[in-house]
Amino acid sequence: MSLLDRVYDPESFRKSGHFLVDLLADNLAANLSGIPEKVIDYIQPDKNYENWKNKKFGDPEQYFKELISNSIRIQHPRYIGHQVSAPAPLAALAGFEGLMLNSGGAIYEMSAASSTLERLVIDTFKSYFGFDTGDGIITSGGTLANLTALICARNAKATEEIWQEGQNEKYAFMVSEEAHYCIDRAVRVMGWGDAGIIKVPVDDHYKMKTEFLEPLYQKATSEGIIVLGVVGSAPTTSTGIYDDLTSIGHFCQKHDLWYHIDAAHGGPAVFSEKYKHLMRGCELAHSITVDAHKMMMTPSLTTMLFFRKPEDSYKTFAQKAQYLWSDSTEEWYNYGKRTMECTKIMLSSRIYALIANYGIEVFGEYIDKCYDLAQIFAELISNTDNMEIAVHPESNIVCFRLTSSDPDKDNETNKRIRQALLEDGSYYIVQTMLNNKVYLRVSIMNPFTSQQDLQGLLDLIILKSSMFN
Repeated sequence: MSLLDRVYDPESFRKSGHFLVDLLADNLAANLSGIPEKVIDYIQPDKNYENWKNKKFGDPEQYFKELISNSIRIQHPRYIGHQVSAPAPLAALAGFEGLMLNSGGAIYEMSAASSTLERLVIDTFKSYFGFDTGDGIITSGGTLANLTALICARNAKATEEIWQEGQNEKYAFMVSEEAHYCIDRAVRVMGWGDAGIIKVPVDDHYKMKTEFLEPLYQKATSEGIIVLGVVGSAPTTSTGIYDDLTSIGHFCQKHDLWYHIDAAHGGPAVFSEKYKHLMRGCELAHSITVDAHKMMMTPSLTTMLFFRKPEDSYKTFAQKAQYLWSDSTEEWYNYGKRTMECTKIMLSSRIYALIANYGIEVFGEYIDKCYDLAQIFAELISNTDNMEIAVHPESNIVCFRLTSSDPDKDNETNKRIRQALLEDGSYYIVQTMLNNKVYLRVSIMNPFTSQQDLQGLLDLIILKSSMFN
């Protein structure tokens, strides 16, 4: 058997595949039960590099085991760090199937199933966002989706044909100063520089001060800058607080501006009867970004970008590619006409697998559980001496900090606590900076995290802090 025969041998694939699924299932069971003492076995980057550089593997099974042992345990109830979901096993299997089939999703003839399911997923969800006649795409991550939406806004609202003829005017988008950094990055990718992003202040709850939109808009106009649109956050990444989406929408209507909502994290609140009010006003938007890999139990990267008007989704890219399609007409099934990717992996099946087998209500149940846990955690913090929260949570993100009689030392203390937790490994949390203060930050992504887990985190923080006094 040649080397290539060995690489593609079906029986070897079957054997390794069965082994891997069993290994992952055992890993899932152990993590959900909280059996591993640690969520992360932190190793310094340079040391980890040398470890992998010197490894030798005799078979795939050995490699699979090693990869798991060196990875963070996302499914562990005490993983409450970054906004990455513990993927539902069925969604992960659908992702694996898509990787093996490897059908490029740019053109229909290469991806009949994936392209059809993409439209079906968008059509299934769009009414929840108030887009009864809308359309959309599924793409590789919120950063790419937001960039795509802003390019579309530029092409739809600019005073010149930029796509064909280039740009002469100065343009800008208005965003909250707490907006995700990818919005700023998107504007810079388009070549607009510092002047292309107008930061709107936030209030004490880190929500955009919409009363500043009008004066900032008038100021930009007087300086010769053409404001094309406003980006609302649902919610902001650091604090998990939703902007007043209705007020922003009305402002955009008044000035005929493009309204984009970055709902990468919190958009799925629309599936919850209890929390859907947080997305009130989203129906006013022209476009909305929603990451399924954050609050919809789907593997990364799986992002939906919705457009209120179907024709808008074709305004982003208007190129001809004769070897892919023969003309530039609007064809929903050839997604290469509407997405950044020219080679597009199968993403739609990951979401559709959950819809088809569990129903849309599973997303609402997931949101309710994670958002409710944040409310419980906030109450625990308020009942703990020398602890404060930055703002009462609206989502599953909670920012809090240890305080002392010497505020000048609190930032350094909270930094040291976070590092100590990382090295300890029994919990995984992150940190953020708000108003020049260091806060510990959790995102409760696992619905199996318990109140006892959250109380245990506070107890551990208190224990670690005693070492710094």
